[in-house]
Amino acid sequence: MLDYQAPNDLLKDKVILVTGAGEGIGRSAALHYAAHGATVILLGRTTKKLEDVYDEIEARGYPQAAIVPLNLDSAAEHDYIEIANTIQSEFGRIDGLLHNASILGDRTGLANYEPSTFDQVMRVNVSSQFLLTQSLMPLLLDAPEGSIIFTTSSVGRKARAYWGAYAVSKFATEAMMQLLADELENTSNIRVNAINPGATRTNMRARAFPAENPSSVLAPDELMPLYLYLMGHDSKDVNGQSIDAQPNRKASN
Repeated sequence: MLDYQAPNDLLKDKVILVTGAGEGIGRSAALHYAAHGATVILLGRTTKKLEDVYDEIEARGYPQAAIVPLNLDSAAEHDYIEIANTIQSEFGRIDGLLHNASILGDRTGLANYEPSTFDQVMRVNVSSQFLLTQSLMPLLLDAPEGSIIFTTSSVGRKARAYWGAYAVSKFATEAMMQLLADELENTSNIRVNAINPGATRTNMRARAFPAENPSSVLAPDELMPLYLYLMGHDSKDVNGQSIDAQPNRKASN
């Protein structure tokens, strides 16, 4: 799927929200979506990082983006409702939602796992996805073709020791994707899928594997053909799939 050649106007006139848009895969996805014609809503915790992405989109002459600073750890239901109301008033609908933001938590055994950290990982990686999806659902239903993409992991399919809350959260992500895909398949024009990026050169990867040579894994930009494919019209019949971005590489996250 990484050999997919996206048409230049693949996402023309579409409105797409990307979480964790300030760095890593989220930043790359936002830039590539904008490059293919989308108006991108940049959601993330750090305003400065979002502004940097916004400025880069502007400098390249892509459609003007929007910034939504939000800390997923502390956000409450009313924050998500407010985001949906703002998007409704500014854009009228939303065509795509990329759930990219997540946190690693601790790499330790469950017997010694800090309960407050466990709760934090589940809030950011799972509860925020539920609340954001639920608040945006009416806007997604107004789109001619809606696409929701979740971000999963190999440890969300086969748990491995010491991945703790992160693995549990990715199992929950897989379940949420499957539930939504099944519920929406015959009742809407929305398709729901998940991407397992695999080993990718991100800050989270560096924290999980501090001894790894970053040049030994793919950069986020190299994964973007799959992210474009699932967000664009060419995947309109793909639903309920959990796709490995790097199927020929040994899974390691």
